[in-house]
Amino acid sequence: MSMSRRAFVMDLGKGTLAVAVFGLAAVACAGEDDSGAATTSIAAAGSTEPPGTTSPATTSPQTSSPQTTAATTTSPPGDDTLTWERVDLGFVSAYILARHGEATIVDTGVEGSEGAIVGSLATLGLGWEDVSHVIVTHLHNDHQGSLPAVLDLAPDAIPYAGAADIAGIDSPRAITPVGDGDTVFGLEIIETPGHTPGHISVFDRAGGLLVAGDAMNGADGGIAGANPQFTGDMALANESIGKMAALTFETALFGHGEPVVGGASSLVRELAAGL
Repeated sequence: MSMSRRAFVMDLGKGTLAVAVFGLAAVACAGEDDSGAATTSIAAAGSTEPPGTTSPATTSPQTSSPQTTAATTTSPPGDDTLTWERVDLGFVSAYILARHGEATIVDTGVEGSEGAIVGSLATLGLGWEDVSHVIVTHLHNDHQGSLPAVLDLAPDAIPYAGAADIAGIDSPRAITPVGDGDTVFGLEIIETPGHTPGHISVFDRAGGLLVAGDAMNGADGGIAGANPQFTGDMALANESIGKMAALTFETALFGHGEPVVGGASSLVRELAAGL
């Protein structure tokens, strides 16, 4: 990474930290959608499918109308309680993780997605004035498309991305490169290259939650690897899955596919073993 290993840490005494995770499958990863998400291996709770078997969820894109789910607690009650909110846009979802009254947006969807993002912020009683950080997991347009609009609406927010992807991201102000060893609001940055050279994921160790971007995908209640059709280096992407399999977390959120709530890291270890 092009920067020294340092932590971007804000005072957690300021009130709720929220992370919005957004993607839009209609143009996912320059045209990616759930119908192309079949990978070499799928891990699912109770699944007996051998590696190479395609789950129905990877061949049938969702067509549900946009909706917002209730916030979900993912860590013990207390000052550091983490909650997350899903915004289901049919093919791809947005998420908000809330803690201490401030917001970090992770991925911004395609151009024009800022309205859906602020709607989800409002569900948690937050607004643009509460957004202090914007993390882009990778350079594909369905993840960075609304970054200029979001940064205009949240003028105090600092943008972050993996160093190798920054040149391909359109931003009205300088992007801070982050990677292994860095933290943003107490969230650990994990380098997960392969889907793109600079892909990063976001890990809340205390809350037991991983935001995987497009390094993995949800698959009919299970977890699939990176979409090979839109992944630059599948061997490296599979290595990144092995890296995530070494972590412990109950919940996994994806740019594409259903979240996994409960036992998520066990499914990632199963997936990694089959690659």
